[in-house]
Amino acid sequence: MLHNVIRLHQCRTRLHGISPHIRCSRRRGFSTTPLETPEVDVALSTGRVVRISSGKYARFADGCAVVTIGDTAVMVTAVAKQKSQNTSFLPLVVDYRQKSAAAGRIPTNFLRRELGPSEKEILSARLVDRSIRPLFPAEFRYDTQIVCNMLAIDASNPPDVQAINGASAALALSDIPWNGPVGAVRLGLVDNELIINPTRKEMQLSALDLVVAATRQNLVVMLEGRGNVVNENELRMAIKKGTKEAQLIINGIERLQKAFGKPKRPLDPLPDVDEEIQAAVRTMSEMRLREIFRDFSHDKFSRDQAVSKTRTDTIDKVWSSYPSADPGLISEAFNKFTKHVFREMLLEENRRCDGRGVDDLRNISCSVNLHKPLHGSALFQRGQTQVFCTVALDSPESALRLDSVASLDSGMKSKNFFLHYEFPPYATGETGKIGPIGRREIGHGALAEKGLVPIVPNEHPFTIRLTSEVLESNGSSSMATVCAGSMALMDAGVPVQEAAAGVAIGLITKYENGDTKHLQDYRILTDLLGIEDYMGDMDMKVAGTRRGITAIQADIKLPGIPLKVVMEALQKSMEARFKILDLMDATIGSPRTVRKDSWPVTDRLVIEAHQRPKLLGTGGINLRRLYLETGVQLTQEDETSFRSFAPSEAAMHEAKEQLENLMKTEKIPDLEFGAIYTAKIVELRDTGVMVTLYPSMPPTLLHNSQLDQRKIAHPSALGLHVGTEIQVKYFGRDPVSGFMRLSRKVLQGPATAMVRNLDRSAGSSLAGASNQTGEGVKT
Repeated sequence: MLHNVIRLHQCRTRLHGISPHIRCSRRRGFSTTPLETPEVDVALSTGRVVRISSGKYARFADGCAVVTIGDTAVMVTAVAKQKSQNTSFLPLVVDYRQKSAAAGRIPTNFLRRELGPSEKEILSARLVDRSIRPLFPAEFRYDTQIVCNMLAIDASNPPDVQAINGASAALALSDIPWNGPVGAVRLGLVDNELIINPTRKEMQLSALDLVVAATRQNLVVMLEGRGNVVNENELRMAIKKGTKEAQLIINGIERLQKAFGKPKRPLDPLPDVDEEIQAAVRTMSEMRLREIFRDFSHDKFSRDQAVSKTRTDTIDKVWSSYPSADPGLISEAFNKFTKHVFREMLLEENRRCDGRGVDDLRNISCSVNLHKPLHGSALFQRGQTQVFCTVALDSPESALRLDSVASLDSGMKSKNFFLHYEFPPYATGETGKIGPIGRREIGHGALAEKGLVPIVPNEHPFTIRLTSEVLESNGSSSMATVCAGSMALMDAGVPVQEAAAGVAIGLITKYENGDTKHLQDYRILTDLLGIEDYMGDMDMKVAGTRRGITAIQADIKLPGIPLKVVMEALQKSMEARFKILDLMDATIGSPRTVRKDSWPVTDRLVIEAHQRPKLLGTGGINLRRLYLETGVQLTQEDETSFRSFAPSEAAMHEAKEQLENLMKTEKIPDLEFGAIYTAKIVELRDTGVMVTLYPSMPPTLLHNSQLDQRKIAHPSALGLHVGTEIQVKYFGRDPVSGFMRLSRKVLQGPATAMVRNLDRSAGSSLAGASNQTGEGVKT
């Protein structure tokens, strides 16, 4: 038995490529004692522990790691093919799936199983992708898939950030070439105190939700966050602290990798382009490229066409001189040289390809109230980026309902403000299929929504849907959406706290031997162009108001940039944001107060409890008819009040007229509690008789138990028939149902009250009075 255990242990250690003599350290934090089991606990500065383990699940994958915090556990696997796909990019796919079973739930769809990825899953997958992609070697072009699988989800610790750490650990432990690891933490700000990896309840009180991913030497790889108008200094402190905390996770993963990591597989070198061909490409294209990038009259399309023509001419001439060369390699050599020329010119001349300086904004124009039927609209033009935003105000029942697992993660069950972003093919002068929304559109729309949520009031009588349509795109359409959306909300009369604007910041760097910690030179670019995003090293989008930041997203193509560069970029974004807000204020500086004819209206209707059945009708038919004929919705708030929503003032007036006609009846006599009245039988039933006390009264039931002191099975046993008049005593209305309470049984003893006569002729003052309550008695 002991021999078998030893052999099993040796097999496991050989599987991981480690020595069987390594011992375990279970203490909190780290020590120099080697690990015996593939597991490490990372104690953060707040005392919360992140556990990273491997070797138990999914052992056919190239790498697998399970990250646990609290009772939330995320398993991440990494698999890469052994053969390159001969592509010019890294075919990396990240799949993030929220399993309902991990939260103890069952999906509510028809099939009761997980279907396509939700918006939350797509955003989390993009978060992981942007954190790990910059660290893959340029030579690595193998199909790679990262799968983030939720094993367990508690109600306190969100799993998305731990999926980044799990992907980092899985890649580090695998044989996949990767220049990691990275560490990621979430930061919250509660009562001016930064919290690392806050719980869901803490996040509900937090003014900041920031995810920081960093690598060794405090280099920032990715930023993603939203803030409730957070001051720039607080954001800078959060980024610095998050980068520092990430080093603890990096150290833990490195320790795990050193003990249990697999040797990295060798990389096939990329096809090398002969130096003579590179020299020929340089000779034939350099002057033409420099002329193109110095011609400030070019716009997006003319510049692209000029570069494309230069590419075609260069490839043809070089290939005619070197017919044995691969045209694809010549094209790739031209692309690399074009990027080199573009970056060198910007670093040397401090002048961009459209003639702007590094801190200059493109020309901006704004307009609002573009079409009369729209509740709110705005057009924002920045250079060749054009965004058209519309606001639709609808009833509270139109709020966006979140699925149960997303609600558990975010703490929200519904949203009364949401933004939908559309990027059609014609925005870039292309053709394509317009179909289901893509991951890019979901990501950009979510970022713009984060930038606007803090300025929208929490309590608003309508559900607000903001639609952004990108009509032209040449850089940062998501930040243009923030600008246009802010103005459209004001045009719709939404009482926003203040205007919000957004801007994209770029980066061009120069360094050697992959050392991005010590940059030789760099330029930070304000208001990024599309070509600068493609040729550059960073795309940082920052949205906010004059008082602070509402959203930030940084996509970094380098394997990390120094904190100094990040802080300078934030300062540039603040200066640009103030300039944009000045231009927006000149168009519309505050929410519109004069009503538009197209705006919806809301009101409150109060009725008595016993009037409710008449208002609703059988099965709610009256409310459905009201909605179909006028578009007005009635929603019950409590026993006596309804909230009405109308798409316009005219529709509300029409609905009120219909309601008045519906509720209009003769006056109900004031019945006296304990008095005796003459009732007329209008129907016999097995359970009793239906009677009326006055002509306009809806029949009410007099139960068998109240007909006689003797127990009877049917009213006919007493000789009662339709048209018979009987004496009944009135005991008011049931406080719950509003039904009238009558009794004949109590009158078969001594008289206890005065007999009242409700004369059925027109001369009775009770029967002939006009209606005051507008409702008959319902049973």
